[in-house]
Amino acid sequence: MNIFDILNMVAGLCLFLFGMTIMGQALERRAGNKLKDLLGRMTSNKFAGLLTGLGVTAIIQSSSATTVMVVGFVNSGLMTLRQSINVIMGANIGTTVTAWILSLSGIDSSNLFVSLLKPSSFTPILALAGIILLMSSKKSTGKDTGMIFLGFTTLMFGMQTMSSAVSGLKDIPEFQQLFLAFTNPILGVLAGAILTAIIQSSSASVGILQSLASTGAVTYGATIPILIGQHIGTCITAILSSIGTNKNARRAALVHLCFNIIGGSVWIILFSIIKVVLSPALLDESASLMGIAVFHSVISLASTALLFPFSNMLEKLVIYIIPDSDEPEVAKELDKRLFKSPAVALGQARQVLEKMATYSVYALKESMGLIGEYSEDKAEEIRKIENETDHLEDVIGTYLLELNSVNLGNEESVKATGYMKLVNDYERIADHAVNLVEAAEEMRRKDISFTQDAKNELDLLISAVSEILDLSFDAFTKKDYAAARKTEPLDEVIDSIRETLRTRHIQRLQRGECTVTAGFVWSDILTDLGRAADHSSNISGCVLDTLENNMNIHKNQKAYKNDEKAFRQDYEMYESKYAV
Repeated sequence: MNIFDILNMVAGLCLFLFGMTIMGQALERRAGNKLKDLLGRMTSNKFAGLLTGLGVTAIIQSSSATTVMVVGFVNSGLMTLRQSINVIMGANIGTTVTAWILSLSGIDSSNLFVSLLKPSSFTPILALAGIILLMSSKKSTGKDTGMIFLGFTTLMFGMQTMSSAVSGLKDIPEFQQLFLAFTNPILGVLAGAILTAIIQSSSASVGILQSLASTGAVTYGATIPILIGQHIGTCITAILSSIGTNKNARRAALVHLCFNIIGGSVWIILFSIIKVVLSPALLDESASLMGIAVFHSVISLASTALLFPFSNMLEKLVIYIIPDSDEPEVAKELDKRLFKSPAVALGQARQVLEKMATYSVYALKESMGLIGEYSEDKAEEIRKIENETDHLEDVIGTYLLELNSVNLGNEESVKATGYMKLVNDYERIADHAVNLVEAAEEMRRKDISFTQDAKNELDLLISAVSEILDLSFDAFTKKDYAAARKTEPLDEVIDSIRETLRTRHIQRLQRGECTVTAGFVWSDILTDLGRAADHSSNISGCVLDTLENNMNIHKNQKAYKNDEKAFRQDYEMYESKYAV
């Protein structure tokens, strides 16, 4: 083996890791909401959690990514520690899929149909399809599918390059002695754990082992301890991701480590006993790519079968290692660890945004009630809510901006943009709630009162604004398309009511029925109510645009408005309902 073989081996390793990375990222984006739905099905049912972890990991081809997401969910308070244990166990099984795919390159048969299963036979076709999809597709789903094909082609080409480069190692005595040393179970476990911890991917380290096994110098006696070590080494990613999280999130990462250490310890002891007592001939045979995939799966399945009935005890163990303290911990609302799956991260951002929307709508409705009946406690509550919406605006806005720096698919990008707009609208609604509180306080401080006619007119306007708040809230939280379409005609009716009320106020001034000071407060109240209605209309417009997967500045609202018959029908209905 010369310097050029070494360079080819390094190049092959780089291509292999690069291909695995871009394929995994494209798979996550392509899975999108399906991945989010899978994660959303996590329940206290142990088997459901196990299957969820298995399914998600099989889709995104990375148990490390799944476990990091689980740590993020636990840190956010969206999953319990007990639920996370079952998902982590499933992830350990799901990650073995990659080894089976890579083992296809070891197929050797003269049969045409069997030969077609070899990646070298079909990757050129995948590469061609991938580059066509990447360059010609206008939708992100097509581009992501192209990236999956190209990523798979790249990793298989990298593996073939590595295998070719290391083929000469079989004639080097030192190489044979190296893997002979790994037949020592302890050294084998350490080698597998260290390699996997360095590259932070058990799938990648298994692929490297399979390429080395193609030389014929790697025996099953060396392979099995290394595979056990790889299961332990892959825990480093979750451990690193848990730094700075709350106790339960750190416990979830520790579950992953304890699960693999306990399982690995049992099987390495059993392996050592079998090796010494029985000395099966299989251990001295050269490991095949398919054989490595089989043992990789067997180890994962056996560890799960061993520890699955004792998941409650595993939970108690990590709680004992990381005990509770007297200081309460606040769950982090949005966790950047979820960036590994943008669809899931957006789902969590939406949940916090819905919380913000609830605060804002409640604050405005309560502030409208203060105009007629002032309450100091209620005024203070509204101010606290407005401060909280300011905080949430900063939290959600920063989170979405950083998420946008990730390579989002088109659908996720549209949602992120829409959520940014909604954050601004709901924050402004809370601001107008405080403005109304200040108007109510001014009326109380200066002993200002409105005429009975003015009060009746204001009650009518408040009813209309309350309805448009409810319509836009339902449009967002329930994805109610019909409610979203009704906000624009109601907003126009509210604008008309405001103009009528301004005109009638001037007439009352001219008749001496109202004071100038009261007029200033009246004008401020109408302005705040009108702008709150405008923001509600903006929210519904944004919802409609997001449903159509575009952000074309309320394109769907404008189209509805241009549909004169439907729009006019709703407008006349609200005009009659809120006739001044």
